[in-house]
Amino acid sequence: MAVQFRDYYEVLGVPKTATDDEIKSAYRKLARKHHPDVNPGDKSAEEKFKEINEAYTVLSDRDKRKRYDALGPNWQAGEEFRSPPGWGGAQPGYGDFFGGARGQGGFSDFFETLFGGRRARAGQGFSVRGEDAEAEITLTLEEAHRGIKRNIALDVMETCTDCHGTGSKGNDVCPTCQAAGFIRRQKSLEVTIPAGVRDGTMIRLAGQGEPGANGAPAGDLFLHVQIQPHRVFAVVGESDLQIELPVTPWEAALGANIPVPTLDGRVQMTIPAGAQAAQRLRLRGRGLNRRGGGRGDEYVKLKIVNPPTLGPKEKELFEQLAAESRFNARESMPGG
Repeated sequence: MAVQFRDYYEVLGVPKTATDDEIKSAYRKLARKHHPDVNPGDKSAEEKFKEINEAYTVLSDRDKRKRYDALGPNWQAGEEFRSPPGWGGAQPGYGDFFGGARGQGGFSDFFETLFGGRRARAGQGFSVRGEDAEAEITLTLEEAHRGIKRNIALDVMETCTDCHGTGSKGNDVCPTCQAAGFIRRQKSLEVTIPAGVRDGTMIRLAGQGEPGANGAPAGDLFLHVQIQPHRVFAVVGESDLQIELPVTPWEAALGANIPVPTLDGRVQMTIPAGAQAAQRLRLRGRGLNRRGGGRGDEYVKLKIVNPPTLGPKEKELFEQLAAESRFNARESMPGG
């Protein structure tokens, strides 16, 4: 019987010189893209997934690939194909024994003609470590400073529990994962964020990535830390903080003892007499925790704020100050 020839290299999008690793990589990318769990109800994606699975079944197996390549370079996808005389792949009646050429296994007539049925099931004979996965986690500045335990929800691929990652059930393709060996589901994971992480820090969670194939270990999960902007504190450099502290003209001129916010609560800070606008004062050891121990500093930048309105007595006192003072704020300017 003539059947349609299939170019398995074209299905996976790889050249005929592709290495085993290149074939595996191409298969995994395409399988994830067209997996029925990712495309529910999409018949075209389901058919594409079957094609990908069939192509990988052949090209990932050294003996099957060798026999397939022996057909020669002249076949084109879509041409009618009859197995060559003496070809040992076909086994008359084998497909009928298991219920039809495109039954539960989902392989094409071309595959059945070459290899004689579903005993050549998807994924047989290879074992590969799972791919690494990435996700983001957003923290407040306080959480990054102190550390925190956080439950996160991830949409992940996990080893199929029905076939344990083999992709097959007995002599048939696993109906749950459609031979992929993995399924997509929501996963809840408790993550411990250590004290002192920074914006852009990457946290590695071993074994929490994509599942491995045929008993191989899973990949790792890498969490990218993002820290929310804070309404009071700005991060300066690696471990220092800075705030802008409003002070009155008389506090700056006379000096004062003022409560200042820190990550650990308010502390009293002495403003020296004659303090200037934009002057920075330092609170040692009040910055961010460092991963290796110790803390940065907190810098307090002064902002002199005048009263928006003046009462009669306040106005009188400012007028007296203006009449009494000999200070010239513009003395250093040309013509000052």
